[in-house]
Amino acid sequence: MTKKKLLIADDDAGILAGLRMLLKHQDYQLTFANNIQEIEYFVKTEQFDLILMDLNYDKDTTSGEEGLSLVPWLKSVDENLAIVVMTGWASIELAVAALQKGAGDFIEKPWNNERLVSVLQHQCQLMDQKRKSRTLAEENELLKQELGLNHPTQPVAHSAAMQALLSQIHQLSATDASILLLGENGTGKSLLVNYIHQLSSRRNGLLVSVNMGAINEGLFESEIFGHKKGAFTDAREERIGRFELADKGTLFLDEIANVPLSQQAKLLRVLEERQFEKLGASKTQQADFRLICASNADLNGMVVNGTFRQDLLYRINTLILRLPSLRERVEDIPELCRQFIAQTAKKYKKPNAELSPQALRALLDYSWPGNVRELSHTIERAVLIAGSVIEPEHLMLMGDIAPEADSGSPGFEEMTLNEIEKDVIAQRLKSNKGNVMAACRSLGLSRSAFYRRLDKFGL
Repeated sequence: MTKKKLLIADDDAGILAGLRMLLKHQDYQLTFANNIQEIEYFVKTEQFDLILMDLNYDKDTTSGEEGLSLVPWLKSVDENLAIVVMTGWASIELAVAALQKGAGDFIEKPWNNERLVSVLQHQCQLMDQKRKSRTLAEENELLKQELGLNHPTQPVAHSAAMQALLSQIHQLSATDASILLLGENGTGKSLLVNYIHQLSSRRNGLLVSVNMGAINEGLFESEIFGHKKGAFTDAREERIGRFELADKGTLFLDEIANVPLSQQAKLLRVLEERQFEKLGASKTQQADFRLICASNADLNGMVVNGTFRQDLLYRINTLILRLPSLRERVEDIPELCRQFIAQTAKKYKKPNAELSPQALRALLDYSWPGNVRELSHTIERAVLIAGSVIEPEHLMLMGDIAPEADSGSPGFEEMTLNEIEKDVIAQRLKSNKGNVMAACRSLGLSRSAFYRRLDKFGL
């Protein structure tokens, strides 16, 4: 482990000798300065982690002003430098002044050895934490730039349906009203949520996305509200919940229809009061977030049959936006394809390919039960197997699927098991008008098993 670089400054040779003896066996690389000029020289020419400095030197032996005036300069040269000041002329006013100017702590002479060592260690730990936080912030900023999340990228909207939707979004972007996004599976609800977030006044906060269909019911409260260490058997450390993460930002609850009825009352309370408690904690926490929910289910029908609370629906549907299916926005397919080709080429370091007229016609004629998500996967696969031109055979489109697969047909005999499974799932989605839960029930699959297959086949 690299030793921390510690600069010790005092005009008393006896003090420096004492500190050398005290700290020589500690984990520091020591440098010593006798006056203000030497402090300035060392800080300008070397990188230090920490400075332990006296406040009084030749020009001023009691007030501490000489050292106090140096503290802001030190922070201006290196904002990460941890500073601990010491003086034999201590007072509360002097200590407060040092902290206000940027020092991390204050030591009174003669010092207590254990306290001085503890203070230096604590300041080093704080400095490491600050550096890690800055590093994470920079990495997050770079990631946002790579993903294009710093600036709102307007969705492709050549079609009348998408233009009307974007017009609605621009009208409500300045509000904090809750939004319910409706639409078939794979229509691009997550991308639209990011666009709304970046247009909002909360763009500098986090956008926290939660797939409510993927949360185990037994871990629901832990995932959403968080938990304290020891709150239950496997709670080995404290966990921050999604509501806490979304504070001052946007909370996106995808597949909201999949919240179990037993948990809906708990969710409703947080959405109404913006307050919650972590599991195992008695303290009530505030949560300030903008709520966006999404579903492809018939929520009104679920209210009627008693599987979704009416008061919860009223809480999430202040504004309702419906995303058109890809079948309703065929005019957007050529531009979407160009974007997906460019993204895939960059991802796999391949040259950009072009769609042949025949391939484009096949894409325009296809029914797209998996919507934009299916188009994205189709183009990605085509770019990987095609050369400079994508032809219809590279798309591997299955065409409109018959209601029941005919096991005796030549086409069926030539299909792999994966292709058959994908065809059946796509057909059930189509026959159920994109309603995932209805398609799931019709196939006799569990919710998690059905979602795994949707991800597997890009539907």
